[in-house]
Amino acid sequence: MLTYIIRRTLMAIPLLLGITIISFAIIRLAPGDPTTLLMDPTISPADKAKFMEKYGLNDPVHVQYLKWLGSMVQGDFGTSLIRKGVPVSEMIMNRLPNTLLLMVVSTVLALIIAIPFGIISAARPYTKVDYTVSVTSFLGLATPNFWLGLILIMVFSVQLNWFPTGGTSTLNAEFSIWDRIHHLMLPAFVLASADMAGLTRYSRSSMFDVLKQDYMRTARAKGFKESKVIIKHGVRNGLIPIITIFGLMIPSFIGGAVVVEKIFSWPGIGLLFIDSAFQRDYPVIMALTVISAVFVVIGNLIADILYAIFDPRIEY
Repeated sequence: MLTYIIRRTLMAIPLLLGITIISFAIIRLAPGDPTTLLMDPTISPADKAKFMEKYGLNDPVHVQYLKWLGSMVQGDFGTSLIRKGVPVSEMIMNRLPNTLLLMVVSTVLALIIAIPFGIISAARPYTKVDYTVSVTSFLGLATPNFWLGLILIMVFSVQLNWFPTGGTSTLNAEFSIWDRIHHLMLPAFVLASADMAGLTRYSRSSMFDVLKQDYMRTARAKGFKESKVIIKHGVRNGLIPIITIFGLMIPSFIGGAVVVEKIFSWPGIGLLFIDSAFQRDYPVIMALTVISAVFVVIGNLIADILYAIFDPRIEY
């Protein structure tokens, strides 16, 4: 197992390198530069040239990339072009806990809701329960995050006043766990909604196939209760494919966090990414791209390890 983990980690290095090269090129090909957003339009060409020279923006793209890569390998993501003198790592560390909290809560929420409903739907196929779960899942898959977020804000925040419209806590209020949870509920549900629907469908399909296997019929023939047959014999085998899907959920959570954090003004790295993209803050964009890629690689590695633990047929 240790050899496999080391091998997969080493394989991720060229993948991450390729991601940085493509991302760096795309960012530089985008129209505009920081000076068009940061400076007064009437500023002299000489001052603009000094700014470009100071941050190395006049160098060829490949030279800029090599300089950035050399600093990044040493753990230095540089300083923000827009927020002068502020280290990029400091900006990210101030926002990262909020995004991790949102992603963890959304992941747990998706798992504890989707998997039981998928199992129940598979255990009662072609019944009203099954049809209800299926229709709800398809609606969840078809509903965009931004639309659902806006609808929930309009209904539960504006009209019913049950939840705040955004932020992580009430302004100028003392720290309260309930206040944080209160602010977290809507964005966590919106972020979890699409993956919740997909997991329900995958759980239902996987469990439905398992329940028709011969060893399940043998367990029933021994006189075990149906609930015990499903929980003891079906769930472990039926949920093995879900582990792979769990690894693929990481990119969707990262991408969804960008939209959800913007809608709910959640001060995480997703909101920071959008603001930096509009401002052409290249060091921040590249740092967030690398961090997101690392999360995806780690998520897939964790999925492979869990797959080996739960499925003894897998050999490495």
